[in-house]
Amino acid sequence: MEDDGDLTAIRNKRMQELQGLQSQQQKQHEMQQQQQQAINGLLNQVLDQQARARLNTIMIAKPEKGRQVESVIVQMASSGQIAGRLSENDLIGLVERVNAQTQKTTSVKFDRRRAALDDDDDDW
Repeated sequence: MEDDGDLTAIRNKRMQELQGLQSQQQKQHEMQQQQQQAINGLLNQVLDQQARARLNTIMIAKPEKGRQVESVIVQMASSGQIAGRLSENDLIGLVERVNAQTQKTTSVKFDRRRAALDDDDDDW
């Protein structure tokens, strides 16, 4: 009978831990939603309707790029660099600036001398 009591106590303790973890995750999710709502409110204030539509399109097509542009806009708005609403052309310029900053250069090198030396067809 003592085993049943111990087992029940362990189960109850584990259930409390799981409920605490679940409530912690729920609070974190609510905080993320509040942050996203604050960002959306700021973007609605700073961007005109066409610029907001274009940013939404970017977010759908390239979510990472959209988040980068979004964070740049939020940073500019919070530091007072944006006076008024940004138009679609302003947003395009901002996207191009972000693209120039994050552009990765990749190159492929092909060593022709090594490829010529490794030709095994001549041995036969």
